Amino acid sequence: MSTSPRDRDEQGRARNARPRDGLGRPLPYGLPGVERQPEGVPRTPAEALTEAQRLLDDGRPFHAHEVLEDAWKAAPEHERELWRGLAQLAVGLTHSARGNASGARSLLGRGAANIAPYTDGPPHGIDVAGLVAWAGSGVGVPRLTRDR
Repeated sequence: MSTSPRDRDEQGRARNARPRDGLGRPLPYGLPGVERQPEGVPRTPAEALTEAQRLLDDGRPFHAHEVLEDAWKAAPEHERELWRGLAQLAVGLTHSARGNASGARSLLGRGAANIAPYTDGPPHGIDVAGLVAWAGSGVGVPRLTRDR
C-alpha cells in the first residue's frame, strides 16, 4: 500500500496530477502530456457550446466533456440533465476514440436519453433531435447546435 500523499489542488481537493494524453488517458509521471482543460471556468451556455464544439472538431472529446461538465454543474436545475447528457455524449466519443466500443455505445445511449426530453424546446440553439439521431449512429463528429 502506498503512503505517498495524494495530488491536491489549491482548495485541497484530491486531483490526479499525472500527465494525460489527448484522449485523457493517464501517462506515467514525468512524460509530457496534453494540457488539460481548466476546471470550474465560468462560461455562458453559448461560450460552453462554442468551446466544446471547437474541442470536438479538434479531435479532443475528453476535453470537450470537461467543458460540458462545468456547464452541467453551473446550469439551472431545469437544464442540468441536458448538459449532463451533452457531457455523456462527449465521453461516449472519448470511449470510441480509445477503441472501447461497448463503453461508447453505453455512454452515447445514456447521453441521448438524458437530452431527448429537451427535443420539443431545446435551449441555446442546441440541436437535440440531431444529436439524438447522431448518437444512434455514432458516426462522425456531432454538431452541438443548429446554427454552427
